Amino acid sequence: MKRSMLLSAAGLMLAGAITAGAWAERDDEDRNDDGRYAIGLWGDLPYSDLQAQVGVPNLIADMNGQKLAFTVHDGDLKAGNGTPGSLTPTICSDALYVQALGFFNSLHAPAMLTPGDNDWTDCDRPSNGGFNSLERLDHERQVFFSTPFSLGQNRIRQEVQATPLCLGVSGPAPCVENRRWSHRGVTYVTLNIQGSCNNLCDTAPDPAEYAARNQANIAWMRDAFRDAAGRGSAAVMIIAQADPGFDLSDGARAPLRNPRTLAETDGQPDGFQEFLIALRDEVIAFRKPVAYVHGDSHYFRVDKPFQDPAGRRLENFTRVETYGDNQANGNNDVNWLKVHVDARSREVFSYQPQIVPGNRTAVPAP
Repeated sequence: MKRSMLLSAAGLMLAGAITAGAWAERDDEDRNDDGRYAIGLWGDLPYSDLQAQVGVPNLIADMNGQKLAFTVHDGDLKAGNGTPGSLTPTICSDALYVQALGFFNSLHAPAMLTPGDNDWTDCDRPSNGGFNSLERLDHERQVFFSTPFSLGQNRIRQEVQATPLCLGVSGPAPCVENRRWSHRGVTYVTLNIQGSCNNLCDTAPDPAEYAARNQANIAWMRDAFRDAAGRGSAAVMIIAQADPGFDLSDGARAPLRNPRTLAETDGQPDGFQEFLIALRDEVIAFRKPVAYVHGDSHYFRVDKPFQDPAGRRLENFTRVETYGDNQANGNNDVNWLKVHVDARSREVFSYQPQIVPGNRTAVPAP
């Protein structure tokens, strides 16, 4: 990284650390209203110059115009392949992460993220600059996850996974990107779960990296449910990047898998079955609302695709996929999802799509 970029990134992070104190303890003790609040979810953005220069700034302004407790980006800071001649960073250069840091730190509310495959596992593609994927993940950990605080202009302290270890370019390394926090009776957790077969396929598959991270993800997920049960949380929300596939109905967007055994049926390397089995066990045992938020397949939806081994729907589980890139209409689908949260309500989460007025293209303004 050039020295100027290092100073820029360090300066942004230092400024955030200085201002973090005001919000560091703003959690379950903040009960100055009726306990209801809203959060913002987004991801798979930006994928083009237009999205980076117009769409995402419009989206951030729209989120900043609403009272949000925090926001979470569920991965992919760029398209899967670099674009020659682009005005904004589209390969996995240091400038890409500096650009993203600027987006997150322009959000008024605390801003969280989880890595996406386009940010690191796919960085070894020649079209992305031919980087070492683990080196890029280490770089993300340095830029975005070097402190226990969130990003954003106001920040909150998060719990950070220390063990088991994942892998970095030089060997075992803490999975500092895996975070957990609680807000007004609800537990939130981020997990580094990747599209592209969870790093078991594409340009340079890495089974050793996958194995370490998969075990760490499962341990952190189970720990989140234990923590939620211990503190009496009304619900759990998990945010990750990958669409792992849940059944046989979605072959155009996700891996096909037997909904009872959760085994992948399409002949591709399966980087998700072990995690999904563990998640299913925890969802059944928790018996309260659980939301799994992801990006990856760029198709906004809220549904209930998870089944138990007998083929019965897990009624307390909701899959939530955020808006993502759709360049067919320029900056279309540079939108976000507002989630209203009320720990005292039966379902806890209710979902309200936010079509950013400045980004409308399918229905032009009069």
